[in-house]
Amino acid sequence: MTTVVIRQLGLQPYLPVLEAMRRYTDQRDADSPDEIWLLQHEAVFTQGQAGKAEHLLAPGDIPVVQVERGGQVTYHGPGQLVVYLLLDLRRLKLGVRELVSLMEEVVVAVVAEYGVHAYAKPDAPGVYVDGDKIASLGLRVRRGCSFHGLALNVAMDLSPFDRINPCGYAGLKMTQLSALADAAASPVTLAQVADQVREYLTVKLGYNASLLRNQLDL
Repeated sequence: MTTVVIRQLGLQPYLPVLEAMRRYTDQRDADSPDEIWLLQHEAVFTQGQAGKAEHLLAPGDIPVVQVERGGQVTYHGPGQLVVYLLLDLRRLKLGVRELVSLMEEVVVAVVAEYGVHAYAKPDAPGVYVDGDKIASLGLRVRRGCSFHGLALNVAMDLSPFDRINPCGYAGLKMTQLSALADAAASPVTLAQVADQVREYLTVKLGYNASLLRNQLDL
């Protein structure tokens, strides 16, 4: 198996990262390494390929970007961990549904480290706690390779979600790890959560430590 490149990108505007994902996916070949990007985005609403305008209630001063991932509208902003999975699914022998389930399992395992019981729903991709959504998923597969990924609410301003019907569900409440974590568990920091997500993901994808290569740029 080839090396997997881990990119920890900090806080980034949305559009340049979107273009970088598209470019890497379009230009990669059978020998290109898989990449996992961990970052935060500046405030933005993203509308999936089947997204309906009526789910954008009052975007106001936050930009809206139409993208090719599955799903409806969601919000990204500082304090939310975004994980992009640029994977050759054929090489990994993974189907799309299997990858979605794997991402959900990773989020459930990570938040459990903080005393939070979360779960996936078969009819509504993502991860939930007591009916509220803590993580959203959206993927696109092109030529057998995935891009886009997951967004886990860690410690952010949730109020922009009130300007939309999150993921196309009117009245769906969003929650975040910092509000739910057991006070006796580890303090919730985005850096720590990112490390935990990276570790669980790479193990579940079958990579070991010798195959990880960290890079800080695009």
